[in-house]
Amino acid sequence: MALPRIVIVGRPNVGKSSLLNLLARSRISIVDPRAGITRDRVTAIIEYDERYLELIDTGGIGIVDDDNLENHVEQQIDFAIERATVIVFIVDARAGINPLDRRVAERLRRLDVPVVLVANKVDADNITPEAAQFIRLGYGEPLCTSARERRGRRELLDRLVSQIDPQTTGAPAQPVMRLAIVGKRNTGKSTLVNTLAGEQRVIVSETPGTTRDAIDVRFTKDGREFIAIDTAGVRKKKSMSDIDFYSYTRALRSIRRADVVMHLIDSTVQVSAVDIKLSLAILNEYKPLVIAVNKWDLVRGRAQPADYGEYLTQLLPAVRYAPISFITALTGKNVDAAVDQALIQFRQAHTRVTTGRLNAALEAILAARGPSPKRGTKPVKIYYATQADVAPPTVVFFCNDPGLVRDEYRRFMENRLREILPFKEVPMRLLFRPHRERRVKPD
Repeated sequence: MALPRIVIVGRPNVGKSSLLNLLARSRISIVDPRAGITRDRVTAIIEYDERYLELIDTGGIGIVDDDNLENHVEQQIDFAIERATVIVFIVDARAGINPLDRRVAERLRRLDVPVVLVANKVDADNITPEAAQFIRLGYGEPLCTSARERRGRRELLDRLVSQIDPQTTGAPAQPVMRLAIVGKRNTGKSTLVNTLAGEQRVIVSETPGTTRDAIDVRFTKDGREFIAIDTAGVRKKKSMSDIDFYSYTRALRSIRRADVVMHLIDSTVQVSAVDIKLSLAILNEYKPLVIAVNKWDLVRGRAQPADYGEYLTQLLPAVRYAPISFITALTGKNVDAAVDQALIQFRQAHTRVTTGRLNAALEAILAARGPSPKRGTKPVKIYYATQADVAPPTVVFFCNDPGLVRDEYRRFMENRLREILPFKEVPMRLLFRPHRERRVKPD
């Protein structure tokens, strides 16, 4: 059963995104004093009083978009309100009734959905009387909130819960995997997310920078639930505006909270410094990675997968272990296979091996090539190893002096462990710890 959907609507710049962040107690939507920053439906699932609700932030009704995306934004608003369980109609208490507020009120009056009127920006008690004028919109006395001062959260949530059938507010199914989809601009990330969702869940446009927020989209595959995280396209740092910077930081945060990252590469253009930077950001977070080469239908016949794979290996050598999928997001070609590959990565990252198997691998590595000591130092002795964690697989090596282990030998060990153990396509974290007394290796 779908969760109750709480859809936040209103004219531009009344504080919809700030209100969602207040209710979710997290900085999910980008908040900026300029109108029109939010374009897509931004969602968050929250628990309140042992009930679960899905919050949905929308773009401003009546927005004049800098990139002429008004129709796309309005379409996303329509999708949201058509599926709403309760609508939060938000107005600006300081600004008073605006013609666009009346337009929103008329639009909502045609719906058979409960509407809760919220007067936002009531930052102090002396502003509360000003909110009374909004009764004229026909939705009763507004509930006063201040997203900035964190006022009215509990009162609003109590009002929302009272409008909802308690039988529909059970805990949502836990997703099998969170898949962050990242890449530079115009690689087809939003198209891929829509293909996975089976609907126009996010705006797709040839205009660079259409997606700004990081957007969680649930989709079902083989009867199991997943989350795809659509992220803003990354561009060169020197070309970033402040909105681009907000979007970039959210993309990095999406990488951190993902289980697996799918790095989308546009096969019709050259791999750039932005792609290299992104691959290193993923590596630094020790996240399993699938490189998805998109728009392959446009170059098929002019390039072969093996040749293109070698091209990627030369340009992205730090993640040469990552598998490559060749897809066409627009038609869905090989998209399921790419998600299946991500699942393989997920399982590898969560694999544990026995201490005996790990130390057998260590013995084989030391027999083939032991660590070379730094000039003028004592020999390096590695006694035994144990796996300390998963996701990423974390191996702790006990040795006489961790400072003697060179970085190039660490890389050698990681590559050999990847060949021997079931971590062939995921990053590993290798830690070296001092061990003063040699002990018998654990079973």
